[in-house]
Amino acid sequence: MFIIETVCVAWFSLEFVLRFIQARSKLDFMRGPLNIIDAMAILPYYVSLVVNEEDPALDHERPGGGKGYLDKLGLVLRILRALRILYVMRLARHSLGLQTLGLTVRRSTREFGLLLLFLCVAVTLFSPLVHLAESELTGAHDFSSIPASYWWAIISMTTVGYGDMVPRSIPGQVVALSSILSGILIMAFPATSIFHMFSRSYQELKMEHNRLFKEECAAAAAAAATGDLQEVGGDGRGVEGVEVAAPPGLGLRVDKDNMHSLESLALLGKGEVAGNNNHNLPAAAF
Repeated sequence: MFIIETVCVAWFSLEFVLRFIQARSKLDFMRGPLNIIDAMAILPYYVSLVVNEEDPALDHERPGGGKGYLDKLGLVLRILRALRILYVMRLARHSLGLQTLGLTVRRSTREFGLLLLFLCVAVTLFSPLVHLAESELTGAHDFSSIPASYWWAIISMTTVGYGDMVPRSIPGQVVALSSILSGILIMAFPATSIFHMFSRSYQELKMEHNRLFKEECAAAAAAAATGDLQEVGGDGRGVEGVEVAAPPGLGLRVDKDNMHSLESLALLGKGEVAGNNNHNLPAAAF
């Protein structure tokens, strides 16, 4: 696994460095969210190579302060190693679905804010009610306080229901039913807008990918056509004496000294073509 990880990190590092060199604006490159994720996914490997955890058998030889420092350092190192899961986020560069998901989240920040606001208001409303119904009326110890009832309200309104905190009394069950129904409605209202935003973002990204694909195909076809023209003839003539038209901008240049000779050749041609003309040009005309 270490060899596989080393090969992958080496490839990712080379790709990151090449993209950084080719970037026009280095600051904009470092501010890019995907580039930040790439850096956070690559750096833990190099940090783990530089900072190695020491042998636990030698911890008893160090004083308490040094041991605490090593424990904190080892914790930081393990957290950095856990960040290697960010390798998966690199698929967003090549996956249309992940790109659509990220664009939808960025465009739907207001809808997510409304969803959290509705959820917080409902949790604040139902937590005291279930605490009153269970602790004050029936004397149950599951809902010991109102802040402890927040967890039950959250998992009930999101229709998760772990079952660790369950109302036993009839008033508590009525409150639970009300919280579940209100949670379904609260989750459904912003979800409709988020779904439409996801669909629109997917269509836009799909059209953009198709446009870029067509541009690449057109550029490749133009490059191939240019290469064929260069191979057919460089001096203006093709195969078997067939004359090839010169490209635009490469026409013949006629200077003033050759204008008189061209006019004389034109007159000579007219004299030869006209059969009823008995006046031939003298030899001095040449």
